[in-house]
Amino acid sequence: MAKFEYTYQRTYRGPLKAVILDWAGTTMDYGCYAPAVVFVEVYRRKGVPISIEEARGPMGAHKKVHIRKISQIESVAQRWQDIHARQPNEDDVEAMFQDFVPLQLDCLADYADLIPGTLEAVGEFHRRGLKIGSTTGYLREMMGILVGEASRRGYRPDATVCASDVPAGRPEPWMCLQNAMELGVYPMEAIVKVGDTLPDIEEGLNADMWTIGLAKTGNEIGLNAQEIEALPPDVMEAKLAQAYGRMYQTGAHYVVDGIWDVPPILDEINERLKAGERP
Repeated sequence: MAKFEYTYQRTYRGPLKAVILDWAGTTMDYGCYAPAVVFVEVYRRKGVPISIEEARGPMGAHKKVHIRKISQIESVAQRWQDIHARQPNEDDVEAMFQDFVPLQLDCLADYADLIPGTLEAVGEFHRRGLKIGSTTGYLREMMGILVGEASRRGYRPDATVCASDVPAGRPEPWMCLQNAMELGVYPMEAIVKVGDTLPDIEEGLNADMWTIGLAKTGNEIGLNAQEIEALPPDVMEAKLAQAYGRMYQTGAHYVVDGIWDVPPILDEINERLKAGERP
């Protein structure tokens, strides 16, 4: 019997076919404020103050999961213990989630402005023949508002999948896989995931996609354009360096400031695909 010393597998050497974008902090809501301010409010209603930094910690996850993860932060759990004489439990998480939904729905439109460079980048994606999908930690009823606001501003992705549409949100890959099905695109290495949070990057990696982190416009820095402009240059440089480092440590293939920097990166990825590389 012949002895086989090698095994072989197919290698995709074609071009990119699609880009999957996050929403808040990536294409709209510079600084990712809409969810952060509501998380602070739902905890305040329970008599437990949390900082905006604590509120931002799990950003990118399904919103109920996000509330649960905040409750598990040691400093938050201790404050809860001090005020309620017990640790937060799943009933508390559910109650805060029920508060969260209407509060988030009420303020979403106030944070729906597109991040500068979004329309230009999306136009470039289209010129390259790429389909555009999107994933989000927002629920479907919330996205009903944001999709309408984005459309009025000229942004209309080809597919939008919410955490509530799949068995589990980020960092699980299911939203990305659902996008691929709705867009009719495969293999997964022909798709790039772009987002501003660490779970965005993990989501793309778990779906075997190329990943690009956006360090400046989203949750990692957590400031809008005007606030960033007001920072001393050395402070801004330090914040940006930390954001780049955290995203690269999470496994991002590339990290850039904002969506406006993404198109040239696609050329690099196409060259890597042509050479037989995979994410």
